[in-house]
Amino acid sequence: MSAAAQIIEPKATLTDLAYEMLEEAIVTLRIPPGTAVSEQALAEMTGIGRTPIREAIQRLAREHLIVVLPRRGLLVSEIDVNKQLKLLETRREIERLICRIAARRASGEERQRFARLADDFTKSAARNDDVAFIRADREFNELCLSAARNEFAEGAMRQLHGLSRRFWYLHYKQTPDMPEMARLHAEVARAIAKSDVKGAAEALDRLVDNIENYTRATVLSDR
Repeated sequence: MSAAAQIIEPKATLTDLAYEMLEEAIVTLRIPPGTAVSEQALAEMTGIGRTPIREAIQRLAREHLIVVLPRRGLLVSEIDVNKQLKLLETRREIERLICRIAARRASGEERQRFARLADDFTKSAARNDDVAFIRADREFNELCLSAARNEFAEGAMRQLHGLSRRFWYLHYKQTPDMPEMARLHAEVARAIAKSDVKGAAEALDRLVDNIENYTRATVLSDR
């Protein structure tokens, strides 16, 4: 490995770690919506230096989880249910494409990981372990993007994952439905593991239908 690569690789790894830690804290509401934050405070919270934190913040801003206010600081974005419905319109079409092509293109090793994730979803629900579920969901999303091997679909989908997970987590705290959500996720994972293109798309539609139903119910309950 070249000296340049040795310098670059730790930086990328720290940035990824900073992103994962901050994304999980925001998604699981440990940093609540509307909270004002700073680079320094996030660096102290994670124990990671300012440069990786700054790069992680940029990614979170692209994913609409953090709002960068020029000369005023950073704000964790509010949860907007009406925007969530628009997000679901987009997510259904893009994620259906990703799941279908992942079912076609996944390697043998990736299919084994999908099968394992299906079991992980079921186990996290049985233990009522919401953080384990969120982590399995993030790994599932990343694996779908990797197996699909389509950088254009990946770029579009990355902007939607964090907001979707955070909204589910908020809903789950209000109306626990982890067993059903775990079952629906496991169905998608197992279909991809079995190279079932049609089954993956149909399972994904059932999953998004469930998410859309409780999102619309939230809108109605607020009126």
